[in-house]
Amino acid sequence: MSGRIVALIRHGAYDQRHDTPSALQPYPLTETGIAQARTCGDGIARLLDENGWRLDPVAHSSLQLRAWQTAQTVAETLTAAGHDLTIGQTPDLSERALGSAANLTIGEIEEVLRADPRFDTPPPGWKADRDYRLPLHGAESLGMAGARVAAWLRDLVAQPASAELPLLTLVFGHGAAFRHAAHDLGVLTLAEIAGFSMYHARPLLLCYRGNDTWVQCGGAWKPRRRQETALD
Repeated sequence: MSGRIVALIRHGAYDQRHDTPSALQPYPLTETGIAQARTCGDGIARLLDENGWRLDPVAHSSLQLRAWQTAQTVAETLTAAGHDLTIGQTPDLSERALGSAANLTIGEIEEVLRADPRFDTPPPGWKADRDYRLPLHGAESLGMAGARVAAWLRDLVAQPASAELPLLTLVFGHGAAFRHAAHDLGVLTLAEIAGFSMYHARPLLLCYRGNDTWVQCGGAWKPRRRQETALD
């Protein structure tokens, strides 16, 4: 395998507020999430050794604690295995923003809209609707979040590589934003977005072939169970 390889890594399990879209929640990883991140670091070390890849010395994370903490734990594990890794943070990798409704439950968000005469009731299934944006200050649609992450990834591979290829760059973020970005990059169809989630702290590898061509080259999407509520 040659060229740029980007590992999309969803954060580990965290103390997510019940029945609340993940978005910009500020809570930390659980013990399970920390263990998932350590396992992730061990797996990445094996990938590097088995494939002879170089590790990009700079990993990237969203500003959310759960993503940064996952990145930090992976970095500690890789450092113990003899690799050098620092972490940069950017808001461009954040999950879909809900604006002024951040960290409210689904019921609370819908009540806010019902109580405001300026707004219509959100449509059924609005949480997973790629094009629906809450009519609240600062809110994004899932499609907007995916486009933001996809643009950031395109900028990443446009930069000169800091080491000989093949080069593996670790990117820590969020399941929904990553899935919708993968669609924008031509990796997932719209139908596949609805059918997949992402495993916690398991790398999903995308290879960049040049000319804005991306292919999945490792890892696996998590099949979404029927009737599963999308909160990521």
